[in-house]
Amino acid sequence: MFIKISLAVVASCLSMCLFAQNEAEKDSIGLQEVTISANRFAEPRADVPNQIQSITARDIKFQNAQNTAELLEQTGQVMAQRSQGGGGSPVLRGFEANKVLIVVDGVRMNNAIFRGGHLQNVLRIDQSMLDRAEVVFGPGSVVYGSDALGGAMCFYSKNPLLALPEQRINLKTNAFVRYGSANQEKTAHIDFNIGGKRFGSLTSVTASDFGDLRQGGSDNFFSDYPNQFLRNYYVERINGVDSVRLNDNPLIQKQSAYKQYDVLQKFRFRASDKVNHVLNLQYSNTSNVPRYDRLTDVNDNGVFKNAEWYYGPESRLLAAYHLELSGGTSFYDKLQLVAAYQNIEESRNSRKLNNLNRKSQVEGVQVLSLNVDVAKQLNDKNELTYGIETTHNIVESTATFTNIVTNEVTPADTRYADGGSVTNSLAAYATDRFEVSDKVIISGGLRYSYNTLLSKFTSQEFFAFPFAEAKQNAGALSGNLGIVYKPTDKIWLSLLGSTGFRTPNVDDLSKVFESGGGTLIVPNPNLKPEYAKNIEMSVNWKPCSFFQVEANVFYTLLDNALGTAAFTFNNQDSILYDGEQSAVYATQNLGKARVMGGYLGVSAPFGKGFSLYGKLNYTKGTVDTDTTGVPLDHIPPMYGRLGLQYQKNKVQAAFWAAYSAAKQLSDYSPSGEDNQAYATPDGMPAWLTFNLRGSYQIGKNITVQAGIENILDTNYRVFASGISASGRNISATLRVGF
Repeated sequence: MFIKISLAVVASCLSMCLFAQNEAEKDSIGLQEVTISANRFAEPRADVPNQIQSITARDIKFQNAQNTAELLEQTGQVMAQRSQGGGGSPVLRGFEANKVLIVVDGVRMNNAIFRGGHLQNVLRIDQSMLDRAEVVFGPGSVVYGSDALGGAMCFYSKNPLLALPEQRINLKTNAFVRYGSANQEKTAHIDFNIGGKRFGSLTSVTASDFGDLRQGGSDNFFSDYPNQFLRNYYVERINGVDSVRLNDNPLIQKQSAYKQYDVLQKFRFRASDKVNHVLNLQYSNTSNVPRYDRLTDVNDNGVFKNAEWYYGPESRLLAAYHLELSGGTSFYDKLQLVAAYQNIEESRNSRKLNNLNRKSQVEGVQVLSLNVDVAKQLNDKNELTYGIETTHNIVESTATFTNIVTNEVTPADTRYADGGSVTNSLAAYATDRFEVSDKVIISGGLRYSYNTLLSKFTSQEFFAFPFAEAKQNAGALSGNLGIVYKPTDKIWLSLLGSTGFRTPNVDDLSKVFESGGGTLIVPNPNLKPEYAKNIEMSVNWKPCSFFQVEANVFYTLLDNALGTAAFTFNNQDSILYDGEQSAVYATQNLGKARVMGGYLGVSAPFGKGFSLYGKLNYTKGTVDTDTTGVPLDHIPPMYGRLGLQYQKNKVQAAFWAAYSAAKQLSDYSPSGEDNQAYATPDGMPAWLTFNLRGSYQIGKNITVQAGIENILDTNYRVFASGISASGRNISATLRVGF
């Protein structure tokens, strides 16, 4: 149904184009739209062969998302998996977690313990302070290095504003409060800007309180299991006893509430028109975040496995110095230097039902990084960019058992090597953009990276490790070559070949982790880097002033693909762990894997301020075996959006339908990463929601926003998620700026 409607919109718009007489619009396909993510420096969108989704500051304000994962979903080109209320793991072209790179203000967030499962790290980026965000799809290793197999998500926070020539000082304040009914969201934000002629300061604080999430109360039209996801019972400790409680309202997903706090402080000093200094300080922290899916796990007898399972406060500190030079020398026209320090702490805390010992595994990561990027215009047709990058990760992993009655503390097995882990990387790259003519642009680049890793296993108390350390020393060469062809001002074509790589990190090589369902992940020091070879073609066509089509098809081949599969530990395929006989699994090089798919987007402005749009995404992935291919993990079903927007003067409104096809059981990966245990017996049903939002500016300084998401209150769950999606959510926001 969704596809038929989309095709009908395309057909009607094309028919109207046949009668269009307007030939004057030269900026027909957004050729002047600027993006900076693909090569770290600003360049016209139409000069870049990559598929890119840009999110502007205006988009961020209007979309009014509760978190950054939701912001990405609103593009219609990203799907996000969730395992708990404080979760959101974006998927790009079937790649997720440590195969997608996150970059904040030029600093890579992917650290040595980014896992191959599902991640919530993107939520620790405060979307309220973003100036823009850009998603670069496909392997981006030439510019960004390891991990950018599915693409790179680049976020740019606002910078301090300096005083204008006619101003003595530039003072700006923005604030908003927001309420969401589905999870009783209460968010408050305020930021202050003080700018002089050369010095500026920007301070921002955001606090959010999310209650237990209410799922939809209406049956999903596409599902045969209307009561599959209800939260009928939960565990609560009462008078020193783990008690199973009846949920008064099974639609309320008990134990999904959490809180988050974000602080940003930037100082800017413009020494001259050619020299700019920025000190960037960011801090994010949460309350305990309950792992909702683990709190719903039951054994074969239907008894809850866990009385407690939560992530401890997840903190991220970023301190970065940015230097920007311009004006030109014999070596550069523009130079950017970013030196950064990150301190990340996270923990996993769990306690079995009727067990007095709470297990706490704490991970601390310190990251030092340095990036230097240079752009040089060699002549009128040729621009060279080059740079170096180095990173240093230190990982410390500790673990204890705490008796919740006596408070006695005893040692426990650590998630990562108890002797600590260290990783290092050093890389250099160069890219070149050559304007052959007004119609043809060729670009290409090379990068060489060298990575080292050392993990030390000092204790044999919990596991008889057959090794004392895990080491990795690996170099990788990656490249890309693209061509952009603009035969007319109404069409833009591109062809891109690119390679990418991902070096195994500490999570891959030295993790011991119970992943649920009687499965234990153990270390595997014999891993090799995985490589991606990708080819894609894009078309951007605007046959008339009120219709535009964007399409992309891609094919990615993975060599030495890293994934989870059955393994042996000390020649045993199962071992007793935490009181449960568990099957042994490990991250392994699975051989070759293939991911292919495409994207279709259409937009059609019409009338006075109205526009229609549609987006559709399809991905398929398999891993080669000796006989046939098996489904690759993290591959979402087909999904998309169809919407109507209105924007004029002080009013902005949008109505849209979001859709996902079903994920059949036969299409689930056998690795377990797709969370089959949290789906229906037939897989994950298709779903369709209808949504509405609007904004009105009152005077110069006040804006009110309201929205209704999932209007029909449909009960559904996004593929691979362990928690149901929001039911009908009514939101209201008041914004003030002066």
